[in-house]
Amino acid sequence: MKLSKLHGLTAALAVSSLMLTAACGNTGAQPANAGAATGKDQPAAAPAAPADKKQPVKVIWWHSMGGELGKAVDKLVADFNASHSDVQVEAVFQGTYDESLNKMKASMDSKSGPSMIQVYEIGSRFMIDSKAITPVQKFIDQDKYDVSQLEENILGYYTFDGKLYSMPFNTSNPILYYNKDMFKAAGLDPEKPPQTYEDMKKAAAALSKDKPGAGASLAIYGWFMEQFFANQGAEYLDNGNGRTSPATKSLLNTDAGVKTLTWWKDLVDSKAAMNLGRKTDDTKKAFLAGQIAMTLDSTASLRGIVDGANGKFQVGNGFLPKPEGAKDGGVVVGGASNWILSNKPEAEQKGAWEFMKFLAKPETQAYWHINTGYFPITKAAYDQQSVKDNMAKYPQFKTAVDQLHATKLNKATQGAVMGVFPEARQIVEGAVEEALNGKKQPQQALDDAAKAVTDKINSYNKTVAK
Repeated sequence: MKLSKLHGLTAALAVSSLMLTAACGNTGAQPANAGAATGKDQPAAAPAAPADKKQPVKVIWWHSMGGELGKAVDKLVADFNASHSDVQVEAVFQGTYDESLNKMKASMDSKSGPSMIQVYEIGSRFMIDSKAITPVQKFIDQDKYDVSQLEENILGYYTFDGKLYSMPFNTSNPILYYNKDMFKAAGLDPEKPPQTYEDMKKAAAALSKDKPGAGASLAIYGWFMEQFFANQGAEYLDNGNGRTSPATKSLLNTDAGVKTLTWWKDLVDSKAAMNLGRKTDDTKKAFLAGQIAMTLDSTASLRGIVDGANGKFQVGNGFLPKPEGAKDGGVVVGGASNWILSNKPEAEQKGAWEFMKFLAKPETQAYWHINTGYFPITKAAYDQQSVKDNMAKYPQFKTAVDQLHATKLNKATQGAVMGVFPEARQIVEGAVEEALNGKKQPQQALDDAAKAVTDKINSYNKTVAK
């Protein structure tokens, strides 16, 4: 591992704090018997000096799943430890994705860091460039592990140059949520959510007729802009979204971006929608309070939103809208994957891989999906009876799954990659804010943002040039 290169990357990447769906606290405890190794009965006679027992390999897993998500993580770890005497996992909550990644960087000299770490999808380029990881492809090849059992559209994001660098874990994408009761009251068909920008504008106008702005609210979240590009089959960065070769230029100010921001601004200016700022929690609260009829949010929020509206109104959902006549596209997976650190002994890395395989098992993914709302990464998880029962109870999940499966995998939907993605999201959010607040026209706001992102990319690229 080249520590000097990691330090250069760290200086180049001032990671910004991003809003996360998961809460940041976790107090789940491991069961007392988690990790207890089984042994053979000893003879009753006075024993001779005991033979040395091989100690299990200890794997430290840093993760960012707090609150209820953290409790689900603790259950998975306990189940693994109870079924494996040779490998024992210790899960350590490290705060947000940004906080965890910064702690990993700080630990590299001392080797006090984790065996494996959960990193959000937009940290992928940095993790590869850091030279601090062992691609999971190494263990896939050694085990002849069948990756065809995993979802292709999820694998697509984490595959670079035909190699899988990390193992997908928690995966989501954005969907449209709408209030069926408000649709009925406005004379709209509650079973037909808007599918295009144009449809959404008409529906929002009808919903706002007696209450300006009640039609919709979209949080100013950079992830949504990335998704709007992919849904039009448009690439966000040059060089095949940074996948055929490292990106050198932002394409934020191209037609897909201008069309999207112009539509978004028109929704707000016409009072068909209201601007509630950057926090998705604020739009979620407004939606659950019946103040707005439509919003965008992660599929990982689906169960919480449906439960939160229970007894108040019926929640509908639909695919992410796109402009009429847009090219084939779809959504980019969000969430995070697990990475193996290369500065750990081979046995520890193999132990981490064993845990990753356990996390990908159909029954494990079924539990994770039901208790968190994240997609199963394993196709056979949908055959589990528990998942079938959950889908019957929460039919809204079908929309989310159908949207994932309807996505056509190409460079646009595979997702953009750049080493400065956290900073880029903040720049994009600033541009959207400027346009919605009337400080700049959409084209100018995106021109300025594209230049700022491009400058960041080029500065980063200099630190990783060979």
